[in-house]
Amino acid sequence: MMKILIQNGRVIDPASGLDKHCDIAIAAGRIIGVGKVAPDFAPHRVLDASGCIVLPGLVDLAARLREPGQEHAGMLESEMAAAVAGGVTSLVCPPDTDPVLDEPGLVAMLKFRAEKLHQARLFPQGALTRNLAGEVLTEMAELTEAGCIGFGQAEVPLASTQVLQRALQYADTFGYTVWLRPQEMHLGKGVAASGPLATRLGLSGVPVAAETIALHTIFELLKSTGARVHLCRISSAAGVELVRRAKSEGLRVTCDVSINSLHLTDHDIGFFDSRARLSPPLRQQRDRDALQAALLDGTIDALVSDHNPVDEDAKTLPFAEAEPGATGLELLLSVALKWSRDSGVPLARALAVVTNEPARVLGHALGTLQASVGQLIEGGVGDVCIVDAEDAWTVQGSALRSQGKHTPFGGYELPGRVRYTLVGGQVAFERG
Repeated sequence: MMKILIQNGRVIDPASGLDKHCDIAIAAGRIIGVGKVAPDFAPHRVLDASGCIVLPGLVDLAARLREPGQEHAGMLESEMAAAVAGGVTSLVCPPDTDPVLDEPGLVAMLKFRAEKLHQARLFPQGALTRNLAGEVLTEMAELTEAGCIGFGQAEVPLASTQVLQRALQYADTFGYTVWLRPQEMHLGKGVAASGPLATRLGLSGVPVAAETIALHTIFELLKSTGARVHLCRISSAAGVELVRRAKSEGLRVTCDVSINSLHLTDHDIGFFDSRARLSPPLRQQRDRDALQAALLDGTIDALVSDHNPVDEDAKTLPFAEAEPGATGLELLLSVALKWSRDSGVPLARALAVVTNEPARVLGHALGTLQASVGQLIEGGVGDVCIVDAEDAWTVQGSALRSQGKHTPFGGYELPGRVRYTLVGGQVAFERG
């Protein structure tokens, strides 16, 4: 295993509060020194981080890789390359592949293929119900043994509250986390957020009630089951208030928000720009402001890329017919830095929501990695990102490594270019 010395960088570890210029030594895949490097340490390679921030590798809780079954939109090789190019060293993929991740063999095969690439660490979600049909629960114990970190329905709402209750009861019995995107199945069928803009454009709307009704249902079931739920991609001010109340009542709830909802509003749809066709849909400015405030105060735990590559044919259609989704893995860190710069958010908090906070959400599901993923600590895994936060770049779909080239941030100038990404003490990405 290679010995690596990272020199002259500003080391920020949000979990410990560390923020100082120092060196980091890595050997045998582990960090063996932060600030104090043994005089006899003989590195095989020295990485000069002058003018850069050295931080833990990013942890992304929502990244579709499109494999198996949807290789026309993305492949494991292309999307994992995009991940490390964006500084992401650990990522969670939802179960809505083709076939669905409802069998242990499929999960094991996906993890094996990801490990062979020697890039980011992959943590699959298992399907909560067979084929995501919402009728029969999957074999959660077997899926957990195969490597699943939790169970969800991806974008497929559960029609039966009784099935959801049984799933939560079972998950609580064995300590599993259920991942849910709060969306009432009938109200959530529109293509844009309900409001003046959707009305003016003649687009079918998704009211805030689609989110809040689902949240009320989930929280009532949590009160009776005691289960642990992670809420995926909260999108409204009203939803934020319900989450805040649930947390104050002691319910075991965590949640995240996407980079799209954090920065953009429904006005970014413009003249039917299908790049802004997303799920959940972009909402109004008051919602965006509430989401930003909630991410700052900890009501929302993590910021996610909501990476969902869509191929050209499915995206270059009239807005209402276009497939929802956007590429995001290579933008996650830059958007976090933009949030810090534009809103005056402390840099440590902006980095925490993409490093140690999402790792905390994963918790014991990380196994032996729980003590060190998302952190820079001696003895911890050598997952490191080195970024030049002052190096601005313009988002151009054609320059992205992801197979998906569509993003509503196209043309934006964002801060922060990743110089190096290390996974397990090995350089997985370096910018030429």
